Amino acid sequence: MTKLTIALDWTANTNHSGFYVAKEKGFYNDLGLEVTLLTPDSDNYEVTPAKKVELGQADFALCPFESIVSYRTKKKPFDAIAIATIFKEDISAIAVLESSGIRSPKDLDGCTYASYKARYEDEIVSQMIKNDGGHGAFVITYPEKLGIWETILNGTADATWIFSNWEGIRAAAEEVKLNLFKMSDYGIPYGYSPVIMASEKAAKEHKKVYSEFIRATKKGFIYTQHNPETAVACIAPFVAVADKNINLLESQKFTSPYYGNTENWGVLEEKHVTDFLNWLQRYQLEETSLSFKDLVL
Repeated sequence: MTKLTIALDWTANTNHSGFYVAKEKGFYNDLGLEVTLLTPDSDNYEVTPAKKVELGQADFALCPFESIVSYRTKKKPFDAIAIATIFKEDISAIAVLESSGIRSPKDLDGCTYASYKARYEDEIVSQMIKNDGGHGAFVITYPEKLGIWETILNGTADATWIFSNWEGIRAAAEEVKLNLFKMSDYGIPYGYSPVIMASEKAAKEHKKVYSEFIRATKKGFIYTQHNPETAVACIAPFVAVADKNINLLESQKFTSPYYGNTENWGVLEEKHVTDFLNWLQRYQLEETSLSFKDLVL
């Protein structure tokens, strides 16, 4: 058996269903793979998933596409490459409490935003506000990553970035009403999130093994799409205690249409990536000229 590790971007949730299904149903084992799913609560997010790949602690990481750009353009670049996307469309959004009186991004001027401290994140939110007619001036805080959602519930922040299919479903279960602002509704061609990242060198050296990992993972996500109840049963034992009240089946049914299908699951479209790269350059968030071929295997 070939041992592989993927560092997930969060505690176990619906975005990871295909991985857990592939393990539980033996899709990895069938191809001679023994896959470990590493969640960030193991070290309280001290080391990011992408960093774990760079350090050799994981073979793959789940991260937003901008992490690929970031690792390629940092002072000491790392050969990060995107090898698959989980979703065909962005299902994240900036969230605020409905009771906050914040009705659109421009109302975030002067408010407090709880940031994950990801490269480009704060600038993306600022530009979103400007695109809505605001000044893009807001207070940024950097709480512990695994506690960011709670900041808008306890009032220490007015807004943060969430996945509509997870925190959004959790909010509904807890009867917390939210206003959600999607990037695409405010002129931002946001990239894929999350994507499966690897080292380009390693991916090429272990092409057969890495391809089999993606094949089994794809099978897991397509199975999830058609068998949501079974997928929920596979992931439920691993969901964090704080998330136990989330309606996992509702979350899965919300999510399934965004996986794509047997023909296009995992495929990153060149136009979508290029639009995001051009946007980063247009707003001077990235100076280095990178292309789709530099960042996607």
